[in-house]
Amino acid sequence: MNKEWYSAKELVGIGGFPSTPQAINQRAKSEGWRRQRRSGVQGKAVEYHISSFPQEVVDELLARDEQAQYLISSSQPEKVWYSILLQMSEEERQKVTSLILRIGINEFLRRLGD
Repeated sequence: MNKEWYSAKELVGIGGFPSTPQAINQRAKSEGWRRQRRSGVQGKAVEYHISSFPQEVVDELLARDEQAQYLISSSQPEKVWYSILLQMSEEERQKVTSLILRIGINEFLRRLGD
């Protein structure tokens, strides 16, 4: 996960969080969440660090982040492949690599097309 700081508006309704930014801000204050001022925003806007959130919220944010990684531009295939690689287990990476080495990339791609 790349993103570590979230505004109250971004956290609304996630993982059982309250349904309004105001209620999230109140909870953050009462629980002493780690916070920082939002840059480029006037007023008292703050954002909260992911380490302050309950595990179910962190899990949901991680799942959303993984889904967002699929939106990488197809004009940058190396980033797409790297993203896929990072999401695979070590065993999955070894299986794919072994298969490509055994049958060759052309046969691998042909099988994917079927």
